[in-house]
Amino acid sequence: MKRFLSLLLVLGTVLASPALAQTRAPAAAPPQANPTPAPASPLDGEWKGTSDGGSCNAPLEYMLTIEAGFVDGTAYDATARGPVPNTTRAPPPAPTPSLWQIHGVARSTGPFSLIAVASVKGTSHREGKLAVRGEGGGLVVTETSGCRRTARLAKG
Repeated sequence: MKRFLSLLLVLGTVLASPALAQTRAPAAAPPQANPTPAPASPLDGEWKGTSDGGSCNAPLEYMLTIEAGFVDGTAYDATARGPVPNTTRAPPPAPTPSLWQIHGVARSTGPFSLIAVASVKGTSHREGKLAVRGEGGGLVVTETSGCRRTARLAKG
């Protein structure tokens, strides 16, 4: 036990000696106080509008946010209702998606595409593509499949 204590004492003395002390590295440069913002796009802002019913006769309310060219938003069917009693004992109709999540990258120089993903229950996965083009001071969003709805969005 005495040997162990004396070994610890010698080891502690050697490590504490200034000859073996480590030198401190110079401090790194401080982080930049004002990072450069992402380049703004002329389409940046909040866009809102309503589509026609398309072949599904179900108009969608669009709300898109474009920031630095990145698009994020939703479209929802304001006419969608919850489950109703089944008095005929027939199989219920298949549910239609009433909420769509929309994302993509906007281009200010011409038309661009967005992806819309439906929020549905179960294993059903619905995805669609939207074609967007500028017209006047607004955006025209057209479904390229499905109900083929067309919406006119205004900055707001």
